[in-house]
Amino acid sequence: MKVIWKELCTAILMGAVLPGLILNVSAILLRSHAQELPIMESVPETRNITEIHTPVWIRFPDRGKEQVELDTYLVGVVLAEMPAEFETEALKAQAVAARTYTAKAMKTGGKHGDGSVCTNASCCQAYIAEDTYLSEGGTEENLEKVRNAVLNTSGYVLTYEEELIEATYFSCSGGSTEEAAAVWGTDYPYLRAVSSPGEETAAHFSDTVCFTAAQFQEKTGCSLTGDPAGWFETEAYTPGGGIDTIVICGKRYTGVQLRQMLGLPSTAMTISTEGDTIKIVTRGYGHRVGMSQYGADAMAVTGCNFIEILAHYYPGTELSRLT
Repeated sequence: MKVIWKELCTAILMGAVLPGLILNVSAILLRSHAQELPIMESVPETRNITEIHTPVWIRFPDRGKEQVELDTYLVGVVLAEMPAEFETEALKAQAVAARTYTAKAMKTGGKHGDGSVCTNASCCQAYIAEDTYLSEGGTEENLEKVRNAVLNTSGYVLTYEEELIEATYFSCSGGSTEEAAAVWGTDYPYLRAVSSPGEETAAHFSDTVCFTAAQFQEKTGCSLTGDPAGWFETEAYTPGGGIDTIVICGKRYTGVQLRQMLGLPSTAMTISTEGDTIKIVTRGYGHRVGMSQYGADAMAVTGCNFIEILAHYYPGTELSRLT
């Protein structure tokens, strides 16, 4: 598996030098508002980065809205969204994705309409304050590691055709990410299904859930009769290996609907029956669109830097700097 990623990273770097020096993230180039900044084989160090100071409004559940420096906020996001024990380059990739998400919300109004972001992971992005992180067992070493990951990418965001992207991310893909159109019905050229090997150690790489026939009927709201083996008819799959549609006793459901009704980790699933039991084996955890966090860590372990990680999970995007 490591050999595969090394070959992938080498191919990306070679592609950056040979085919006309195309200025995009796949070509491993950074772009600023003033000049184009080529990134060589090594990634920027702290002394090469000018920290960008940008205030952002954060909605806290216990004290309303507060204005916080963007990078200070992002430290709390990375601590909450990704294990601090992950490789540094994976943490940097997470920082860029989270910064892009936040900048997009600030520019467009976001989910709350006023450019603010909340700390609810199911709505915006998870967040944990530094002192809370330490009081809950986090270490000063890991906290400093995350701080550096944010600082060493300060100001960097992902764009597509000079617009901030929808920088979605999730925990684990189970081997392949998913296309945005298959989950949300909206197509984004940079949110495509891509392979994501090396995630086998993730907690939710694969999960098995079993339902009795009665439980399955209750959760789906269907009135089903006969042997459960005959309930499931045809299935269609998405480019990322999830269920696109499935027919259950003559009624068609999308994979997204089935996941929601049954409370499953993902739409990538296989269904089998044994007597009165319906067994569902899922792969991955989350919507599986954009960057896989466990996949990013797997790439970092093989030596890929954050630029290469972002290029893989958001193909065709550019790494730009906030002004």
